[in-house]
Amino acid sequence: MPIEITVAYSPSARVVHEIPLRLPLGATVAQALEHSGLQKLFPELDWQLARVGIWGRKAAMDQVLRENDRVEIYRPLRVDPKVARRERFAKQGARTTGLFARQRPGAKTGY
Repeated sequence: MPIEITVAYSPSARVVHEIPLRLPLGATVAQALEHSGLQKLFPELDWQLARVGIWGRKAAMDQVLRENDRVEIYRPLRVDPKVARRERFAKQGARTTGLFARQRPGAKTGY
């Protein structure tokens, strides 16, 4: 009895390729990636080192799939999120972000 799953990959922001598949019971994440055909569409991605997950949770290539699983292929981060946040904060300034955006007239920053 086959199971139905979806393989999803987003090569860039706001672009998602979803491929629905029917695989035999006991199929693994690696088998799903092979059958998806995404390797031909995106040869620049290193499939051996790709990070994958099922419904947003990290998964191993040999993990067995279940009915209605969504296998997601994650692209590597281009910028460290902490560094990006610091740069945004420095560019905006302390008075226009987060807790400091609205304050009482005459109050000190951070209060």
